[in-house]
Amino acid sequence: MGQNRHYQEATRAVHAGTHRSEHGETSEAIFLTQGFVYESSEAARDRFHGTNPGFIYSRYGNPTVRMLEQRMASLEGAEDARAFASGMAAITASLVSQLRAGDHLVAARALFGSCRWVCETFLPRMGVSSTLVDGRDLDAWRAATRPNTKVYFFESPSNPALQLVDIEAVAGLAREHHITVVVDNVFATPLYQRPLQLGADVVVYSATKHIDGQGRCLGGLVLGRRAWIEEHLEPYIRHTGPSMSPFNAWTLLKGLETLPLRCAQQTSNAECLADFIADQPGVQRVLYPGRSDHPQYALAQQQMKRPSTLISFEIAGGESAAFRFANALKLILISNNLGDARSLITHPATTTHRNLSASDQDLIGVTEGLLRLSVGIEAIEDLKFDIGHAVAVMNANT
Repeated sequence: MGQNRHYQEATRAVHAGTHRSEHGETSEAIFLTQGFVYESSEAARDRFHGTNPGFIYSRYGNPTVRMLEQRMASLEGAEDARAFASGMAAITASLVSQLRAGDHLVAARALFGSCRWVCETFLPRMGVSSTLVDGRDLDAWRAATRPNTKVYFFESPSNPALQLVDIEAVAGLAREHHITVVVDNVFATPLYQRPLQLGADVVVYSATKHIDGQGRCLGGLVLGRRAWIEEHLEPYIRHTGPSMSPFNAWTLLKGLETLPLRCAQQTSNAECLADFIADQPGVQRVLYPGRSDHPQYALAQQQMKRPSTLISFEIAGGESAAFRFANALKLILISNNLGDARSLITHPATTTHRNLSASDQDLIGVTEGLLRLSVGIEAIEDLKFDIGHAVAVMNANT
């Protein structure tokens, strides 16, 4: 890319980080290799000592994976990034790599089920204590902070009730206490929310979601300051091996090329469907950051460029009515993934958040009637028809 112009997001999503081989290929090459060859023993020695830059072993780094990392760093506005085998590998690495026995973590209570397990079960096994708070309440963050608190961790918007955390306010509190702020930005995408610009230190993604966007492969990314990555993530990656496959990195590079187009269409569809669903008989409430009746609408307007692609809504009649609705859908698919070009729906209480107690589900807004809809790129009239049909079937059986 040229050096004299700051390219727009759509251009960087296609071109940033590209490194062509001597063959001059148009599309990025897949360097499907475990290791690399050195010109001499001295060159190998210098490479391992860090005085001769280059790749050593694909567990440490790989040319195709590096292109993905650099492209994502460009989109996010981060100094650097590292890729991982899955979103949960990335999230776990972002926490474990910097926490030590005796440290304390404060996390928002509204987390994906596996993230809750890492905070409440896995980290304590390492001697790291954790406190979960209502992420919407800045006083709760303040009250939970201890002298040994090292990390704040949260999702915004959260999975699945789309609760928001005031990133700038929490980051300001963290700076007062020299605490690292880690934000899971997967629902908002790098297009619609920039946690680093709001004061966060580290951003994590499940690249499996919008970045791939077509249901093909797993991946995760951690982004932040280069010094933080080199101090914490580099040793963790080298010695524990949560590396991304070069083929998956190439697939995700292809996904990034269309990310702005897909997310724009998905979000436009979601904005329309949120209002449409709210008018349907049997729907008790709709949670969507782009609607003025969202409890944190003002904050969404402040820290998000657009309200993104996820809608949650509650069906009157609990689990049985929610199941009737979902089972009657023909176009929208039942799946626990999100961010896909296809519209997907899931029932969090029995899938993604099933391991939480009833009281914990209630605290984060997961009810028996709650459904999470990840809106795809299909024609909006077809999506409306599918939802209208499912509502009619659901209400006919009451």
